[in-house]
Amino acid sequence: MNERKAVILLSGGLDSATVVALARAEGYACYSMSFDYGQRHRAELRAAERVARQLGVVEHKVVGLDLGGIGGSALTDLAIAVPETPSEGIPVTYVPARNTVFLALALGWAEVLGARDIFIGVNAVDYSGYPDCRPAFIEAFERMANLATKAGVEGQGLRILAPLQNLGKAEIIRVGLCHGVDYGLTVSCYQADEDGRACGKCDSCRLRVAGFAAAGVADPTRYV
Repeated sequence: MNERKAVILLSGGLDSATVVALARAEGYACYSMSFDYGQRHRAELRAAERVARQLGVVEHKVVGLDLGGIGGSALTDLAIAVPETPSEGIPVTYVPARNTVFLALALGWAEVLGARDIFIGVNAVDYSGYPDCRPAFIEAFERMANLATKAGVEGQGLRILAPLQNLGKAEIIRVGLCHGVDYGLTVSCYQADEDGRACGKCDSCRLRVAGFAAAGVADPTRYV
């Protein structure tokens, strides 16, 4: 009853795997949550299961959603191509309200578990322009969480933790390796095939490739 629990959003990618390892190193009993939301790169869900096993999470939960039902993103609408060259502004790979919905469900599970801390792997350095990865969003969601929940109203205090917020990809990789992350298990590509092989061209792949290069570490990613 006295163990410190944390709910961790685990996509199966590089950043979220690192966050699980960091939470474990801080002594948390880790409960990871992934979402089958209609994404084209569903290989990341199998990656999330592999990471959860490797890092010893207590329970890994996959929640089904249909964000493809509202569309509006290259990740959920096959009629919108995933860009393979850099673009300006918020890219078409942004999924409307995704992190808001994910954090809301993680918040619900945290209340059920009696967890007070929710971890998310958002990053403001290599965040690809997504508004729901910015510090202001995380801070605002934490305030909302403490207004909208039984735990928050009763003064138990809920926290949304983003330990990678101010790190670049190379720094994240170095931290993860120090904490035992096997990045060969992860999938970051926005259009990974069924076997989890990456395209090497999308924005996520470019950031990942550059991160391993800058870290001076061999890239374990499997490419098509």
